[in-house]
Amino acid sequence: MATGNMSSALARLLSEDADGLLAAWVSLLQAAGGAAGSRIKEGELRTQCRDVLAALRQALASGDPADAQGAAFARVRDLLAEVSRSRAAQGFSPSETAAFVFSLKQPLFERMRAEHAGDAEAMADGGWRMFLLLDQLGLYTTEVYQKSREEVVIRQQQEIAELSTPVVKLWEGVLALPLIGTLDSARTQVVMENLLQSIVDQGADIAIIDITGVPTVDTLVAQHLLKTIAAARLMGADCIVSGIRPQIAQTMVHLGVELNVVSKASLADAFALALRRTGRMVVRGRTAGIPDAQG
Repeated sequence: MATGNMSSALARLLSEDADGLLAAWVSLLQAAGGAAGSRIKEGELRTQCRDVLAALRQALASGDPADAQGAAFARVRDLLAEVSRSRAAQGFSPSETAAFVFSLKQPLFERMRAEHAGDAEAMADGGWRMFLLLDQLGLYTTEVYQKSREEVVIRQQQEIAELSTPVVKLWEGVLALPLIGTLDSARTQVVMENLLQSIVDQGADIAIIDITGVPTVDTLVAQHLLKTIAAARLMGADCIVSGIRPQIAQTMVHLGVELNVVSKASLADAFALALRRTGRMVVRGRTAGIPDAQG
C-alpha cells in the first residue's frame, strides 16, 4: 500500500469510533498503572490522551507515518514533550512515561485487525507502519523525560550546593565560611560568589574559611581554595583557613601544596585571631545575678 494511502487509512482508523478508542486507551493506562497511584486524575489523563489522538489524526492526514520527526508531527511531539516533562516533575518512572505512548498499540491493533480481517497483506503493512510510528514517538517521549530529569537533578544539585555553603557572621566585620564535602569547580564558583557577596553586604574585613568538613585536600582542592582566597582579598577582606587536620596537613606537605595564607587548627583559634586583628578580645567575666562556685 502506498504511503499516502496508508496515512489516510491510519487517520481514518483514528477517526472512526474515536470515543471508543479514547476509552480503551485510558482504560489500559489506568490498568497498567499509567496514572501511577492517582498522581494524575482521570480527567487530566483523558484530556492528554484526547489531545494526542486529535493531533495524531491531523498529522497522519498530511504526513508520512514513517517520519515522526517531520513537520507534520510537530504538534504531536509538543504534546508528548509536555506529558513527559510533567511526569518527570511528578516522579514518574521512565517505564510509566513511555507506557503513555506504547499502550496505544493494543487498541489500534485491535481496530486494524477488525478492519483488515480478510486482507493479511494490508494488515501486516498497516500494523508495521503503525508500530514504527508509535515506537518513534515512544522513544521521543523517553528522551524528553530523561532530559527533564537531568534538568531537575542539576537544579537540585545547585540548590544543595548553595545550601551547603552558608556564610555566617561571627562578629562585626568577621565572617566564617564552613565547608563540608568535596570541592569541585562548580561548587567553588558557588562558594566564591556567596563569600564575595557576603563581604560586600556585611562590609567584612576578615573571612574565615573552615575546612574541617572537607574530607581530603589535594592539589585541585588547594587550587580552588586559593582562587576563593584571592577573590576575597581583591574585595578587601583578609582570609584565615581553619580546620586543617593532621592527616590533611601531611598530605599537603607530601604534595608540596602551599596555601600561602594564615591557618589555624580550629575555627575557635581562627576566630580568636580574627578578633585580635580587629582590635577586640574575649575575656572571661562573671554573669550578673549568678553566684560563682565559691559563693
